[in-house]
Amino acid sequence: MSKLTHLDDNGQAHMVDVSGKPETIRMARAVGSVQLSDSSMAALLEGNVKKGDALAVARIAGIMATKKTSELIPLCHPLPISKAKVELEPDKDRNLVLITATVKTTGPTGVEMEALTAVSIAALTLYDMLKSVDKFITISAIKLDEKQGGKSGTWKRPPK
Repeated sequence: MSKLTHLDDNGQAHMVDVSGKPETIRMARAVGSVQLSDSSMAALLEGNVKKGDALAVARIAGIMATKKTSELIPLCHPLPISKAKVELEPDKDRNLVLITATVKTTGPTGVEMEALTAVSIAALTLYDMLKSVDKFITISAIKLDEKQGGKSGTWKRPPK
């Protein structure tokens, strides 16, 4: 088994030194979903959410979360984000909102955590805005879908 990178020789947690790594273009895409009831999906699609435009607010929250990831996740490096795109696609037939976050940077470490954080916070924001209509909202399937750049190159989650 390989040595854990976030532990020093004494077993203490530390931030990994990436100063010797080459800067490359990095991209990560994460996905997730929010399951809604018939009534909350109708409110969302009709624009009848008391707190306002839930999709727009969740999109902005996800983008903001991308930029705050290093403040939320211990030992994450603060990164200069060059792209943060959060898409929310309602699927009326399944009462789902599909969330996709794509994050890019040029640097010595990847943006997987930033993309996953964006999806998580966008989903939590939808939950917050719709909880008065639906007590059974379920956030699920948050996962890394693709990453590019760095020593390991491109990785994509295989289709089901």
